[in-house]
Amino acid sequence: MLWQRFRTVLTDLVALLRSFIREPRESLQILRTLPETVAGSQHAKHLPSIPAGQADRGSAAPDESNTNPLALYFKSHKEGKGVWKLEHYLDVYHAHFAKFIGKEVNIVEIGVFSGGSLEMWKSYFGPKCKIYGVDIREECRAYAGDRVEIFIGDQGDRTFWKSFKEKVPQVDILIDDGGHLPEQQIATLEEMLPHMRPGGVYLCEDVVSVHNRFPAYIHGFLRRLNAFDYRPSDLEVDTTPFQRSIRAIHVYPYVTVIEKSEVPALHFRLPMQGTEWRPIEDAGTLTMTLSGQP
Repeated sequence: MLWQRFRTVLTDLVALLRSFIREPRESLQILRTLPETVAGSQHAKHLPSIPAGQADRGSAAPDESNTNPLALYFKSHKEGKGVWKLEHYLDVYHAHFAKFIGKEVNIVEIGVFSGGSLEMWKSYFGPKCKIYGVDIREECRAYAGDRVEIFIGDQGDRTFWKSFKEKVPQVDILIDDGGHLPEQQIATLEEMLPHMRPGGVYLCEDVVSVHNRFPAYIHGFLRRLNAFDYRPSDLEVDTTPFQRSIRAIHVYPYVTVIEKSEVPALHFRLPMQGTEWRPIEDAGTLTMTLSGQP
């Protein structure tokens, strides 16, 4: 046991060293933010919850005419192929997937298990959807059928994804409910996110534990949303290729959602409205302040 812990620590140290060797400047920049990262984590740990007496303040009875259809399906599914989901996932799904209902949509779900969610997606999206199930177990081929195609492979195998992309040229939604290991989730994201169509939605679920390495990867990934190249003369921010590709990244308990842009924005406008202004600071100082530079 002691030897295993030592090997784990040694492996982590080697990985850190490799990061500094490959990307010394990036590694140093991230290291500089470590105190704030730790402070934020500790603040979240001790953040008081909403008092019990206020938890339901302002709540109203749900509008049954506007109930999440996924929740309705899940609650009424008493027999047949098994569906196993944390209940709050259903609201997350609906929030990000509703725009695809009734449209021609190509869905990849990693982790077929008992096949019940494949049927749920067919019911939710309608007759124009096509579903591609991915699982490592051969017996899952039995769930192939009408508008459902099954691929057998390891999601952590980049060669598998290369072959998959050749056979499935268009993907609108990817749901990662597979092996749940960070290295598998990272490989899947890196291989499949660039392959998804504009407006596509990538969703990884069961991202559990505070010190999970996948959310650490996502934290590094989302930093690029805040890249800032301000042009004071034009009151514009030039966007990066990343900002043109990724619209938003959402984090929920155990779920990460990445939305691709439908129409890339070449610039973020910074218009000045109104007629009464105090003197504006020196443009250079303003730019450094907005970009977070010391």
